Amino acid sequence: MIQNPILRGFNPDPSICRSGDTYYIATSTFEWYPGVQIHASQDLANWDLVARPLSRASQLDMRGNPDSCGVWAPCLSYADGLFWLVYTDVKRLDGNFKDAHNYIVSAPSIEGPWSDPIYVNSSGFDPSLFHDEDGRKYFSNMQWNHVSNSVGGHPKHPAFDGILLQEWDPEQGLIGPVKNIFAGSAHGLTEAPHIFRRGDYYYLTTAEGGTGYEHAVTLARSRDIWGPYELHPNTFVMTAKDAPENAMQRTGHGQMVEMPSGEVFHTYLCGRPLEGLFSPCGRETGIAKCKWGDDGWLYLADGGLAPPERVTLAEPVLVPKRKPVSYDLSAPKLPKDFQWLRTPDHSRLFEMTGDALSLIGRESLGSWFEQSLVARRQEDHAYTATCQLQRFDPTTYQQGAGLTTYYNRHKFHALTVTWTEELGRALTVLSCAGDWPDGQLSFPCAPLGLDGGALELGVEVDGKTQQFIYRTSGSWQPIGPALDASAISDEGGRGEHASFTGAFVGMFAFDITGQARTADFTGFTYTPRDLATANTEKERSLLCQD
Repeated sequence: MIQNPILRGFNPDPSICRSGDTYYIATSTFEWYPGVQIHASQDLANWDLVARPLSRASQLDMRGNPDSCGVWAPCLSYADGLFWLVYTDVKRLDGNFKDAHNYIVSAPSIEGPWSDPIYVNSSGFDPSLFHDEDGRKYFSNMQWNHVSNSVGGHPKHPAFDGILLQEWDPEQGLIGPVKNIFAGSAHGLTEAPHIFRRGDYYYLTTAEGGTGYEHAVTLARSRDIWGPYELHPNTFVMTAKDAPENAMQRTGHGQMVEMPSGEVFHTYLCGRPLEGLFSPCGRETGIAKCKWGDDGWLYLADGGLAPPERVTLAEPVLVPKRKPVSYDLSAPKLPKDFQWLRTPDHSRLFEMTGDALSLIGRESLGSWFEQSLVARRQEDHAYTATCQLQRFDPTTYQQGAGLTTYYNRHKFHALTVTWTEELGRALTVLSCAGDWPDGQLSFPCAPLGLDGGALELGVEVDGKTQQFIYRTSGSWQPIGPALDASAISDEGGRGEHASFTGAFVGMFAFDITGQARTADFTGFTYTPRDLATANTEKERSLLCQD
């Protein structure tokens, strides 16, 4: 039994491929570094993070990229004895322009080494590489039309100007004419092209309707790769836009894969919104079983258009139940669940000293250049996270370090060790609960004086609320009021169509004096809430899964 989502927490735009008996899914990472997450599985139910291939400056440097820019919609494929990864680095979100640059890297194995990038084009985002049976390769991407009146998506369609196709050669680059092969359906916002071939037909799957609650997977086909393409009889292979009761919402943007047995599956991004339609876990990855109809079109195996929460496999598989995770930060390497923001040079942000994760205070929470924030994804609607702050000795209010629930520069709460004139070393809360575009802070509680020793910081998140906690010895104590956790979600603040990542929880340090004061963290825990405190039957079923 497969339990969706198969990749919990921020893991959108899933591109799937198979090499031998192993399946791989690549997902978008946006401004988080290193770029692109690749998970592997041999049963489609259990997935392990095996690579983040864009890990050096020559491949990716996102300093200055706005929130929700960076790596969009990778495409992963396997051909000619190599893995091929296509990706976009988006440099602008607002206004008419996107400045989306498309690249290709390759590797002999999924672990690498991954090549330096080959630049392809900048005509739009969501690039894809198709390897035809005759050995020729074709590059596709959506075309972005800045000469339109659809800034901000109102009206929403004109900027999405069809799917471009051009032949591509590893030695010569793009060759031959470029053609707009598919304008999309009336649903509009056509993006995320993936081509595959079956029999006499080329099939083109795209995402439409935007990445919110109107999202859908659209399918078209043609006997000629250059078109014309006819639409699926239902237009969509899957969508939850007309099924508000479905557990998997916002379903769209995925890719087909075939098992050696001939069974067919299709990935999709999705969200698990809580009451009030907010999604703290961001856009996650699901998978649906499909079937080929007698008419040569792909359909969901169970019928209908909304993908199910659970998928039955021909062979039974065991999916272990979710457990608490404890991270030893005195290890020589940063645990693989953690990422940082934008810069390829993490040595300016943190060091694994062998005794601690030493964060180097740099720019403020919300900087687009050098922000010392190391965090992992929120994967559950209810969880507890804690960290051990072994050493941090601020001498001014311009220095701070601690624990944060973080989405972007205008959506975060931060439990902060800092300094005040009255108290000296102190503990306080900084909050920015969706104030876009200004990012204005609020200060929900008075600072609490601290001595100079180590302390533990924590947060308890339960749906729409979160409570910071701390302890220097003895039992945990709350600090400050309950805060609005719904702001730390796709829909919080500016809203879902400009918020493409997900909630993280992690450790930070800033020093806006420029003195780079360090903060040493020795441990971190992440605990999905137990059955007694899980707030919905659905959450309990996920925690009990076995």
